[in-house]
Amino acid sequence: MAEAYKLDCESVAGGCRFIIQSEDETEAVELAKNHMRESHGRDYADDELREEHLQVV
Repeated sequence: MAEAYKLDCESVAGGCRFIIQSEDETEAVELAKNHMRESHGRDYADDELREEHLQVV
């Protein structure tokens, strides 16, 4: 079974129910970065998102 990469925005920015999920890790991180910038006005480094918030499902 293929792995998928998931980031639950609520774990990063409490109160936001947005979930990013992709089979491509790079895409998941890029979507998460864009969401955080556009919706929450915060910039995150790729490594920060990967190490602290990205889950493999």
